[in-house]
Amino acid sequence: MIHPKIPLAQTVVQLCKLKNIKHIVISPGSRNAPLTLGFTNDDFFNCYSIVDERCAAFFALGIAQQIHEPVAVLCTSGSALLNYYPAVSEAFYSDIPLVVLSADRPKHLIGIGDGQTINQKDVFENHIIYSANLKLDLKDENRIPEREELPIFKSIENRLERFLGLQQGIQSYNEDELNKALELSRFKKGPVHVNIPFDEPLYETVDTLSVNPKVQTIDLKHQKIDQDELKDCIDEWYVATRKMILVGVLPPNQIEQQWLDELANDDSVLVFTETTSNLHHPNFFPSIDKIIAPLDSESFEALQPDILVTLGGLVVSKKIKAFLRTYKPKHHWHIDAKKANDTFFCLDKHIEVTPNDFFSQFLPKISHVTKSNYFNIWTLVKQQRHKKHLAYVKQIAFSDFKAFSILLKSLPNATILQLGNSSAVRYAQLFNLNPTLDVFCNRGTSGIDGSTSTAIGCAVANTKQTTLITGDLSFFYDSNALWNNYIPKNFRIILINNQGGGIFRILPGHKNTENFDYFFETKHELTAKQLCEMFQFEYTTAHDEEQLETSLKTFYKKSKHPRLLEVFTPRTINDEVLLDYFNVIK
Repeated sequence: MIHPKIPLAQTVVQLCKLKNIKHIVISPGSRNAPLTLGFTNDDFFNCYSIVDERCAAFFALGIAQQIHEPVAVLCTSGSALLNYYPAVSEAFYSDIPLVVLSADRPKHLIGIGDGQTINQKDVFENHIIYSANLKLDLKDENRIPEREELPIFKSIENRLERFLGLQQGIQSYNEDELNKALELSRFKKGPVHVNIPFDEPLYETVDTLSVNPKVQTIDLKHQKIDQDELKDCIDEWYVATRKMILVGVLPPNQIEQQWLDELANDDSVLVFTETTSNLHHPNFFPSIDKIIAPLDSESFEALQPDILVTLGGLVVSKKIKAFLRTYKPKHHWHIDAKKANDTFFCLDKHIEVTPNDFFSQFLPKISHVTKSNYFNIWTLVKQQRHKKHLAYVKQIAFSDFKAFSILLKSLPNATILQLGNSSAVRYAQLFNLNPTLDVFCNRGTSGIDGSTSTAIGCAVANTKQTTLITGDLSFFYDSNALWNNYIPKNFRIILINNQGGGIFRILPGHKNTENFDYFFETKHELTAKQLCEMFQFEYTTAHDEEQLETSLKTFYKKSKHPRLLEVFTPRTINDEVLLDYFNVIK
């Protein structure tokens, strides 16, 4: 087998292998050549070549999102590394294990005006679980020494002895740091950065390894719920007649059905689920804004919970956040093994276990259900809202709202739905989704960058068909995502093109002015047709309800190439249709 000659490169490749990190997303470069040679010449690794580093990092994030294991991204030195930052921050806030491997120049070439060189050490400091800054191998005794490494010696023997001792220390340090970084990414579920300096020559190879790095593990004990805290929770639960469970971003199959059933059948409990929660039950309350938006102050007081229990990641609904910040619960518990956000400014318990672990210990100790009409009252409200929702959808003109009502019903069973940010995920929140779908969205930072790249990474990592529904600005912003040789034939993109950032028309501001159109809504006349021709996507369009229904009949079927359906909606009425919706369902 071919190996890079540089011991540090061998160490990185071998420890990734020993830690079972199989997926390596590589962007081209010269300084990272030793690692590229090592990874691509070993059949253990699945290597992907993606030129645009921002797209590469989100692609890797999409794979890691699905396999729940670390995925590595590898780049050359300089500004290439900075293009990883959007995905690194998303991984940090979404608890996704991403390993950033950045090649760097030796210390003595940094800060002197050498090309393709920046200060790479700790560059992701505020959005990273761990940064490992590895040390350069001592190549030979004639190398330009670091000041602290090689003082002047009187004899060659002493100098050689000093050299060999230093190299052994460097090797030990690099192994320790690399082991720690890779372990933390896996067990703490987040991004780590490994900065790796290489000196030239970079392309030399050997047939045998010169290092034998040892695997180290970190004793990261899983938290157990404190029994006194559990008793406090039980006592508070019995007293409360209004309990609200709010579920944000949660991967599929995180909570056993028996615990969901128990919660759903408690008359004192409302379970509010977001589209990204992947939790379903007939007694749950999806489409939160449909319930919350029309309420007056008296109704808000009736809905105000005694206990709020939050699970999962960030919440999309601004309306539920505004409600709970104004009508605060007496108690707010957040259940998560890693972190708790005080989103509603009233957090009093962070229960540091998984939701399933908590409910499996908590619910069996609940000996009776609190008498309450909380569930029954709001179930009637939910039913009334749903009837008005259906009636409204029937009578509106073709628009974003109408398109989403058709699209979300069309998705095949047991497939994956990736949602773009901004208006796409917010429209999806207004509809009851097929419970067999697995739903994902980059809600860690809620940015429009990287949605397409993430969806493609997801499609590569999963045998299920993946469909991305995205808006036009997000799609064109991340159009380099299609510059990718690994897109499965069954991958689907549904592009809602309303000729600009339609969500800005809903927000307060002076619409229909030149300033608004140009700087906020960003009005345009772009289409995806030429991109689809360039990147070999099958392309179809829909401009009205009939065309959309017709296109969807064959859209998900087998094809020779991935497909994109571009749905054109009228730019100037979408906001009116959406705002009228909340008035009608009151």
